[in-house]
This record gives sequence, structure tokens and C-alpha cells, in this order.
Amino acid sequence: MSNKLLDLSPKLSLITERDLELSEFTAVAIPVTPGEKPQLVKSRFLTALNNFTKLDLNIELANWPEFTAKAGEIIEVPLSAANLTRIYLVGIGEGNNEDLRKSAAAVGRKVKASNSQMLCALSEDKNLITTIAVALILSNYQFSLKSEQKDKKPSFTIYGEFEREVERADVLATAVWQARDLIHTPSNIKNPEWLAKQASALVSSAKNSGLSITVKSGRAIKDFGGLVAVGNSSPKPGPRLVEVSYAPKGSTHWPHVVLVGKGITFDTGGVSLKRPYDAMIGMKSDMAGAAAVLTATVALAKTKPKVRVTTLLMAAENALSGTSQRPSDVIKHYGGTTVEVINTDAEGRLVLADGLAYADLNLDPDYVLDVATLTGAATLGLGRQYAAMYTRNTTLAKKLNEIGDRVGEKVWHMPLVDDYSVALASDVADFNHTADKFNFSAGSVTAALFLEEFAGDRAWVHLDIAGTGRSEVDAGENIKGGTGFAVRLLIEWLDTF
Repeated sequence: MSNKLLDLSPKLSLITERDLELSEFTAVAIPVTPGEKPQLVKSRFLTALNNFTKLDLNIELANWPEFTAKAGEIIEVPLSAANLTRIYLVGIGEGNNEDLRKSAAAVGRKVKASNSQMLCALSEDKNLITTIAVALILSNYQFSLKSEQKDKKPSFTIYGEFEREVERADVLATAVWQARDLIHTPSNIKNPEWLAKQASALVSSAKNSGLSITVKSGRAIKDFGGLVAVGNSSPKPGPRLVEVSYAPKGSTHWPHVVLVGKGITFDTGGVSLKRPYDAMIGMKSDMAGAAAVLTATVALAKTKPKVRVTTLLMAAENALSGTSQRPSDVIKHYGGTTVEVINTDAEGRLVLADGLAYADLNLDPDYVLDVATLTGAATLGLGRQYAAMYTRNTTLAKKLNEIGDRVGEKVWHMPLVDDYSVALASDVADFNHTADKFNFSAGSVTAALFLEEFAGDRAWVHLDIAGTGRSEVDAGENIKGGTGFAVRLLIEWLDTF
């Protein structure tokens, strides 16, 4: 089977007041705040709309007394006025960033998998346009390998003078869309070699001399003990270390950021087989961290921040076979640290440890940030609304928190509890990797403490996206499955340098 996908991403464009021609559209979205009349962006737009539809929208609104205009609530006004067949009166709540994200996603879903041509006039605030436009696109995400596919996708036109904001939205939404495609691809297609080839294709398509890629396998990764131990269980082709660099000409003295992504293309749990077995169904998304750091890095070819970035995809399949690693095995990570394996289903931290040690010992980064669907404990603690963020750099934590709130990828600064470090002790190796001793129960915290041992003295951040990386419902910006979490957060953070 080939991974042949239709391009189902909606078209995003911009129209200004002087170019407005309503006959080009099949639907119009207009904001309404609680207790108010429709808040139309420009008086000329209101006049044009009323003249075109022969309606007085301020009067029409009274026909829906149950309409509270909370964020995402929509009234559909059917029309028979030439091409324009629907007006959506869209509740925007308080009109803030989060409410407008909800409202735009609701509008996007109204026309999902259709050929509608939607004119959106939800805000005139430049600071909110990118949020609106991204939500319109992502709420329309589709993934299908059905033998008969319908190439239906809407187009969205933002009303106003917002060229830079719409261009930014296109970059962000495209990167998230690409990450979701990688995540949703089934694992009979997706293996470490496939992921490496997709990374090469994305780098090539960016057509930017500042982007480069190196793929290592076989003997070239023999010193990466965690990556080899996890990937040794899978049929050929085996694990891959994919290194993508963004280093434009003249960037030698720019700050250097290393991103490390967990790239487990399928996770059975290995010898410590996952139970119940239906817990494995979503495990094609266990490379969501690698997908996020990859597509965010490729997007830098368009955003052009003044920062050097080296991105490491630690790609392996955690399968079950005669060559699988076993509980009680001792492995030697990159740099020489030895680790006793306790549970083969805690494989993500093993491959990340190699990436962090390699970054510390070879790449001399100013910042190291890893992204991984790492622990169920993170989901138990924070649900699916916040990713667990671990770092000792409070200034950086505050910055990432603020950016996450703005872009809709929220992170919660979790404690690195030093008292729990004793649980990492091993009788036969430098560490055990699951911190099962003493029954502290803080699985996400102890996993972070393990990873910190490999990051050296670098300014390090660990994002555990086990909850946020997958959605259990088809709603808002997400379908059920991979969300592409951390892509927007990383792009926006890297753009601050």
C-alpha cells in the first residue's frame, strides 16, 4: 500500500475592502458578542452585505432569542441571493484569543469537506487574525486512505488588511498539517526508514540552502545504545538517527537550539507487552514528538529566525521479536552512561537519552528541548489540555508558557523533585530507567529526572505531550488522533531569537 493522500488542506486568502465582491462567496461569517448586535468589521461591509442580501441583520438577530453568542455558537441564516447562500452569525464570547480560536474552529467545521467559499470577517484586530486563520484551516484537517476519496475542501478568505498575519497563519497551519499527516500514517507504511525519507522530502521541498539533513543507520549508530536496543526488536530496516539542520549563511554566531524528538513509529511495549491490547491502537502516534520538531524546523525556511537549529529524530520501532531487549538488560548510552532496563514499554526515554547526550557532547547547544509522547502519568496529572513542561530555567518556562497560551498549545511547568532522584539508582548500572524504587508514583516527574541526567548543564526543557499529542474526540481544531501539538509553540518560540 502506498501512502497516497489527496491534498485536502483548504485554501487561505485575503480580500480588502476595496476588492470586496460578495458574489464570489457562498457563505459569510460575522461576529456577534453576548448581548450585542452583529459586530461587523466595517460599516461599508455591513452596507454591502445588507444591500446584497436585502436583509437588516440587526433585526434578523431578534428571531433567535436562545442565541447567547458564547464562543463557537452559530446561527445559520439561509439565503437565496445569487451565489451567497448562507450567513453565519458567530458568537465570539469575550472576543479574546481563546474564544476566537473556538469560534473560528466552529465556523471551519460548518463547511468541512465541502467546496464552500467562505468570507470571514470575525475580527479587525491584527493580533487575532493569525489565530482565526489557523483555526479555520486546522478544523478542516482530514486523513484518509480510502480507495474512493472525494476531493472536497473549502476555501477561506479573511476580510481586511492582514497580509502578514495571513501569511504567518499559512506557515503555522501547513506545518501542523504536515505533522498530522506523519502521525496518522499507519505503521505498516510508517517505519524509521520511511520517516527518514519523509524528512528528506520535506527538507528538499523547502528549497532553502540553510536546511540540510543527514540520516544515520547501522554501524553509524552503534554507540547510540538506547536507540539500538529499542530498534533491535523490529524487522529490517532498523532504527534511524535523522539530523536536520537550519543554519543559514552567516549564522555561526547565532544562538544554537537543539530539538530532540521521540520517533517511535509503533510501540507494542516490546517484551513488556501493552495491556489491554487495544491500548496499542493509537501507538502509530508515538512518533508525534519527532513529527513536531521536524515540521517546525522545516517551517523555519519561511519564518527565517536568527537562530541555528539542529533537530534530532530518534526513530525506532518498539516491536516484539527474538531480538527484543529484555527487562534486566543493561545498555550503554551515547557517551558511556549505563542503564538497567526495567520495563521495555518505557522505551521513549531510552532513545531520547541518546539524543540528549549526543547534543550535549557534540553540538554545544545554548538550549536543548525534547518533545515526546512519554508517560501516561502526564495525562493522568494534566489531562489533554496541557503538556507537562520540565525545566530549571524559570525564565524560559515563563516564555514558553506565554507562547503556548497564545497559540493554543498550553504547557504547565512541572517540578523536578530532587528527592525522587534516589529512585533512579541501580545495583548493576549507573541508573535504572523507570525509577520504580520507593514507589513515588510521580511517573512523569521521574522520567524527566532520568532525561535530565543526559542533558548535561545545558538550558534544557522536556515537553511530555502524551496527553496533548493525541485527541480522543473529533472537535475544535482536532480530529480524533494526532494533534500536531508543539509545532506552533516551537515555531513561535524560535522566532523570538
